Amino acid sequence: MDKKREVVITGMGIVSPLGFDLETYFANLLAGKSGVATIERFDASAYTTQFAGEVRGFDPTVCFDPKEAQRTSRYIQYLMHASLQAVKQAGLDQSPPHRDRAGVILGSGMGGIEIFTENAQLLGTKGPKRVSPFFIPMSITNMGAGMVSIRLGWRGPNWTVTSACSTANHALATAADQIRLGRADVMLAGGAEESVCAASLAGFSNMRALSRRNDEPQKASRPFDRDRDGFVLGEGGGVLVLESREHAEARGAKILGILRGYGMSADAYHMSAPLETGEAVALAIENALMDAGVSKEEVGVVNAHATSTPLGDVAEVKALGKVFGDHLPRMKVHSTKSMIGHLLGGTSATEAITLLMTLNSGKVHPTLNVDNQDPDCPVDCSPNVASTTTSRIGISNSFGFGGHNSCVVIEKGD
Repeated sequence: MDKKREVVITGMGIVSPLGFDLETYFANLLAGKSGVATIERFDASAYTTQFAGEVRGFDPTVCFDPKEAQRTSRYIQYLMHASLQAVKQAGLDQSPPHRDRAGVILGSGMGGIEIFTENAQLLGTKGPKRVSPFFIPMSITNMGAGMVSIRLGWRGPNWTVTSACSTANHALATAADQIRLGRADVMLAGGAEESVCAASLAGFSNMRALSRRNDEPQKASRPFDRDRDGFVLGEGGGVLVLESREHAEARGAKILGILRGYGMSADAYHMSAPLETGEAVALAIENALMDAGVSKEEVGVVNAHATSTPLGDVAEVKALGKVFGDHLPRMKVHSTKSMIGHLLGGTSATEAITLLMTLNSGKVHPTLNVDNQDPDCPVDCSPNVASTTTSRIGISNSFGFGGHNSCVVIEKGD
């Protein structure tokens, strides 16, 4: 690849159940702190699952005036906050890029689902005149990318990706392609979700996808453990600044990492269940390594999709075994979801950020609640205790309902 179009990472921002800034978030991960608890936002006592990884204490007026905040969906608030953090870390608030060469590709799996639910209820109970005039712009999934570009004044490539839990990885790949193809110098990429709300909790609960450990919420997300019984719903998201190396170096930016490559595939199998052989996931990983020009022996860390479902965790480990073979036991394969739950459309951005912070610090956060590791998941997941790595390169996997598989390859900073 032309080094001038190499895609580097110069800024990151996050909103999560464990913090709204990078330092707090990563410190809590390394300490093994769980962001999962009984839901406080609404009364969940009638639900079979009553807990989640909520974003608590977030103040949207840090990036919106109070009136605007009232008519803005939470997922848009999360994207705006994370975007402004990322832009600031990259120094682009002080030295803005050419507005026509800077773009925004942000995703969400469900968009403003809480606003959608509230207005559907108003329509049914009080009639059409009670539906908010802000209902459509607050709920549609593309508005996060739109509002961020409006705030920044960036007029480059701008659209939204929606592919369930692979959304943010696909946004990263699509945004990086704009740089590789010479269509932009700077791109914001990532995703967010406001998924802890009544409608989504009911839907996931009724399809029996969620853990039901209501008496022990912090122990509910247990990837790779024999007693796992479903994933934990989470919310929040992350945004990364991607730049061409040429553009970043010309302005003297600190290069946090390199987005070496990415790969995608489809299970072509089932709307929600994974292909148990892991073949299609292996294809996505192999495609990513090929795109990155990286050998399997160079990869030392995997931020696994690992949602804590009985079938999914095993299928992913099978895929890793197919790709990495004898090298797999020497790799760290851990799950951020054990502490924050599954952020759906925001998860892969959050986990790409986590992977880069892991590589740059050499510190691998634990996978919580691995008390009896499943023999069908024989990986070094740093069970319950943080560990270390000297690796420069890692991968982050994300897979979504519909069979969407994605993998990004990230290298630590210069």
